[in-house]
Amino acid sequence: MTARAPITDRLAGFIANFSPRTLPADVGAYTRILVSDGLGVLCAATHPDVTAAQGIGAFAEKVGGTGQATLIGRGRKTDPVTAALANGTLGYAADFEPHHPEAILHPVAVMIPTALALCEAHGRSGAEALAAVALGCEITYRVSMAMNPRELYARGFHPSAVAGSFGAAAAAAFLLRLDEKQTVRTLGLAALQTSGLLAWQDDPREDARPFQMGLAARNGVMSAMLAEQGFGAPDRIFDGGHVVLDAYSGVAEPGRLTAGLGEVWDGVMELAIKPYPCVSFLHPALDALVRLLEEHDLTPAQIDKISLRFAEAGAHCVDDNPLKGHSAQYILPVRAATGRLSFLDLFTDRRKTEPEVARLAASAEVIRDTGAFNDAFPDFYMGEVTLTLTGGRQVSATGKVARGYPEELLSQDALDAKFAEVTATVCTAERQAALARAVAELHDAPDVGTLTTLLESPPNA
Repeated sequence: MTARAPITDRLAGFIANFSPRTLPADVGAYTRILVSDGLGVLCAATHPDVTAAQGIGAFAEKVGGTGQATLIGRGRKTDPVTAALANGTLGYAADFEPHHPEAILHPVAVMIPTALALCEAHGRSGAEALAAVALGCEITYRVSMAMNPRELYARGFHPSAVAGSFGAAAAAAFLLRLDEKQTVRTLGLAALQTSGLLAWQDDPREDARPFQMGLAARNGVMSAMLAEQGFGAPDRIFDGGHVVLDAYSGVAEPGRLTAGLGEVWDGVMELAIKPYPCVSFLHPALDALVRLLEEHDLTPAQIDKISLRFAEAGAHCVDDNPLKGHSAQYILPVRAATGRLSFLDLFTDRRKTEPEVARLAASAEVIRDTGAFNDAFPDFYMGEVTLTLTGGRQVSATGKVARGYPEELLSQDALDAKFAEVTATVCTAERQAALARAVAELHDAPDVGTLTTLLESPPNA
């Protein structure tokens, strides 16, 4: 470590000396759960209705080179950079993958495609793939927290994309077995490429949203591959000169990059698994809505109006957002009117086909809170749902910590049911069972070939 770049060098040293044995047992075990969930959702995103997956897949087939990295759902292989871009886009397309509430991140969507692309190309083991995912998630978390995710949102940046490039770079550097100097350059090159604007909220097709996870995966893989061949890069990106943290944040805390590094794995252990396919900001509110529907035995016809109180700091993301998966005025009415929520509801507007969804959507409102709810954000995505019933009576409930958070883990039965539900949309029963086995056996697999062969198949939808 040098006095010139202590933070950059320490991060690079940790990454360069990382191995699957570095992971504490509980971190490794939880990573396997997260990867299982993420792989099921990644497979489901190949469904023909998911426009981002179809568009990026066609692009990858057109421009990608030949190689050993699978294009998921396309029945062919390409080079690792193109595969990371395409599969990273799929990772976030269904909006149903694990997320980090505090850091406002979707790192699993980036890290699985990064790991698969390079494990295939270089013959790495299943254990190495899992370890790469854990490492990438942890580095992504540390960068987001150092920049301050609330500050990033206020400036119009997407933490998952901005910080995700560094996580993917770390995972890629580990899988390519780069030394410390090469890893320093990898981080510098990732900084030069990192990007991600919340402007994707104005794309009603929801293609631009997941595209940013594809960019993060691509950036990380390309940075490591360039560094491996000796390409030059900034060598103190977190310490001096034009520091990347200051480029994105006016309240950066560089110490958060290395505090407890290797000992504290909050970037993995605080990840939440989604019980609902939509923006995570709405999950506590959905729990509250379901509780009201069940406790009061309500039918859609008994509800006149749906109101959601939510933090002002995050309300722009859920208040009448043109993206269905980010609109409280769409997601809450769909769940109330139909009794369920599928990731395919993000790609078919049920307001046009379901009269009760349309009626409740027209009534729904978001109340922007500048008090306790706003103060709690983004540590908690608190949501208070109030239902105004026919006759004028109101019932309310507040959600603070949603199901699927580490504090309220989903049961194994619930995890299995989610995996089965999403993969059934694109898999035959035989392929679905084989995929479940491959995921369960990944940790002990000598390579990822069995898994990627199953993921490569086109959807059966």
